[in-house]
Amino acid sequence: MKILTVSEMREVDRLTTERHGVSQLSLMENAGGAVARFIAAHFAPVDDRRVTVLCGKGNNGGDGFVAARVLREMGAEPAVFLFGDPSELRGEAAENYKRLRGANGEATVVRDAAAWESARASAMSARVIVDALLGTGLRGAVGGSLAQCIDQVNRHDVLSRVVAVDIPSGVSGDSGATAGPAIVADYTVTFTAPKIGMLGASASPFVGRLSVTTIGSPAELVEEIAKGNLRWSEPWEFRRVPFHRKADSNKGLYGHALIVAGSVGKAGAAAMAARGALRAGAGLVTVATPEPVLATVAGFTPEVMTEPLHATAAGTIARDVFDSGGFAKILPGKNVLAMGPGLTTQEETRQFVRAVIASKVSVPVILDADGLNAFDGGAEELRGGGMLAITPHPGEMGRLLGCTPKDVQARRVEIAVSAAVNWNAFVILKGNWTVVAAPDGRGWINSTGNPGMSSGGTGDVLTGMLAGLTAQFGAGKNWAETLALGVYLHGLAGDLAAEEFGEAPLVATDLIRRISPAFAQLQDELQAI
Repeated sequence: MKILTVSEMREVDRLTTERHGVSQLSLMENAGGAVARFIAAHFAPVDDRRVTVLCGKGNNGGDGFVAARVLREMGAEPAVFLFGDPSELRGEAAENYKRLRGANGEATVVRDAAAWESARASAMSARVIVDALLGTGLRGAVGGSLAQCIDQVNRHDVLSRVVAVDIPSGVSGDSGATAGPAIVADYTVTFTAPKIGMLGASASPFVGRLSVTTIGSPAELVEEIAKGNLRWSEPWEFRRVPFHRKADSNKGLYGHALIVAGSVGKAGAAAMAARGALRAGAGLVTVATPEPVLATVAGFTPEVMTEPLHATAAGTIARDVFDSGGFAKILPGKNVLAMGPGLTTQEETRQFVRAVIASKVSVPVILDADGLNAFDGGAEELRGGGMLAITPHPGEMGRLLGCTPKDVQARRVEIAVSAAVNWNAFVILKGNWTVVAAPDGRGWINSTGNPGMSSGGTGDVLTGMLAGLTAQFGAGKNWAETLALGVYLHGLAGDLAAEEFGEAPLVATDLIRRISPAFAQLQDELQAI
């Protein structure tokens, strides 16, 4: 789906009512109900949890009133705190305050800082704190009792969790900036589509895990109203992917991926990339690796074919592999070349990588890890003809651009899109909300993944998965969507692995084992659309 500005979101809401007959009251009911169901799903049993719902005077507070009422219907007894006088409520918010009280729900009214100080201990004792204070209606810096409340929420008990409604209070929906105090949420439940500001690096620490839920606005309306080139990667984006295989299939129909990777001491990087390509569905996978580690790489995965490459004394790929024409003999019959995992930055190996890229090979290239490090100080050499995809993390991107990782993180989306346009290449900037940028200026922000994937080898698996999908589906006009699909499935596999093993213990091979369930889950979700 497309990503919206705040004003575009308001227009979508308005037209949902005007064209499709879904009232604003129904939209609020659906929004608050979605928040309640999210809490019930993530913090079960909900009737055993103490829940605090912090509500402002506007529509965000109205969503909070609905969430509290629905939670009561589920057996919970949420404590509701209204920041403002009930007489100041208007429209749908006023109606849902009335409905909450009609369902025997009460609200503690917080009119000033003294009232908040009196209520603070009770409010902050909850295990789930719901932020429905401001939403996207923020104007200027937060002050007074709201600022005090936000400060207290951000110092909540380590066992408590904060769920923001639509957007964390204090964060701009358009810029992601915070002019004053802002809620640091563990989860944010937003409606219809993400807002552009919440996906910037500056907003990431406040948003936490982002969940996007539909509340009644048609997807076609979002597509019509949004004017930007950024999309949110979620199942609907991949509805046209031909996952189904014909009965008379054979391995030759699903492409042959060539992976150039590994060195002495880093054979595992090559093996994990190869396994990622196989699990992503490539018909055939060949790993070209320095001869001293070939047996080790082959021993990891019997389904993989191997090609020995002449090695330097350090056990890395020698420059003469390219100069002698040996590499050119390996390329025929391959549909994609993935290069980089575990190569090291040994000088001859760097020269080999740069020579391959300069030769403009006839197949699409995915360049990762040490393949990218070969271009430190020479990023202009990456400029190609649209057949190149690079997968840097912020450190690698910073070295390519001559800036710091912090600089990259501050403008992740803009930097990824600008680099893709300037280099005429596809850029996959890894990290929280990985960005997939195309040379034509389009971009996808990924919705899956978790901090447990911050461990060695997960990037190698991604490289392999991108190669496996490219081998199957090619690198034509839909290559951007194929790359976005690979990033999505990689993150989803990581999420499934985290559910099974936890985030801290998660390792790359756990992720590989969850690639197949990730495919199955995505296909189930697509069938339900």
